[in-house]
Amino acid sequence: MNARLHRNNREQGCVGIDIGGTKIEGVLLDATDRVIDVCRMPSHSGESNVVTDIVRVARILSNEALPIGIGIPGQVNCATGQVSNVVNLDIETLELGERVSAIMHAPVHVENDVNAAAVGAAEFVEQVDGNATVVFLNFGTGLAAGLVRGGQAEHGYSGSIGEIGHLPIDPNGFECPCGQRGCLETVASGGAVAKLWPSANPPMPDLIRKARQGDGHANDVLTMVAHAMGDTIQIVAQAYDPQRIIIGGGMAKTGDALIEVIQAELSRRAEGCRFLTTLDIASNIRIAAIDQPIGAIGAALAAKRAQPQS
Repeated sequence: MNARLHRNNREQGCVGIDIGGTKIEGVLLDATDRVIDVCRMPSHSGESNVVTDIVRVARILSNEALPIGIGIPGQVNCATGQVSNVVNLDIETLELGERVSAIMHAPVHVENDVNAAAVGAAEFVEQVDGNATVVFLNFGTGLAAGLVRGGQAEHGYSGSIGEIGHLPIDPNGFECPCGQRGCLETVASGGAVAKLWPSANPPMPDLIRKARQGDGHANDVLTMVAHAMGDTIQIVAQAYDPQRIIIGGGMAKTGDALIEVIQAELSRRAEGCRFLTTLDIASNIRIAAIDQPIGAIGAALAAKRAQPQS
């Protein structure tokens, strides 16, 4: 696999592992951050199974004690490697970093999966300098953001930075599993669109196509979704002033058609508003490199950058 990654001064390679509810994906990077091997296999629920899966993938990729980065859903304490409330993997609390490190005899760094994907996605964005601020928006089953500054993921005080999906500002007021109503995630996410447009899988390409063909109901649903996505993008654009906003997650597979919908919504908002016209948010939006294992790459890079400088 050819991967255009920024070089750094570290002398050793590293392993990155992205674990989800159904699959685990690992990469081996060399000393110049080039992907030299990839491993994919099904994942299994339960604390012991998750540790076993991670160790198996790491050993397939390398028999050396290289730094290991892990991206995993849920609440992650990056300082300790503890993960909590990983619902789709049936984990309540797990000292993941400590357990994997003890088995592999290697340093382990654990990141939330969206933060890891943000680090990886930022590596494939053109014309971005090394100190740039980049926001990764994961429009997947849920909605969350990853913030990268100078190649490092930001975590905030409690680690909940980027939980933009649970801002209760959508006027439709749909119930959210978090207990609030009107969260952005209830409209601006792949899971939400699947409920709003259940007649196709994946729903977003079909929804856009039907709306463009003049289907009134499709147009209404698309308008609702586009408005919520516009809110999401405008919030991160004005809160963080990033050089790039990267669209990722399952909805990103819609490709250029999705970008066109988003840009049309942002252009509508900018009409008659000098402030938004000057910001020109639409020009900074990119689709993630969906053909690359950005979650695993980002986990590896996060682990490498967390190591003490030699």
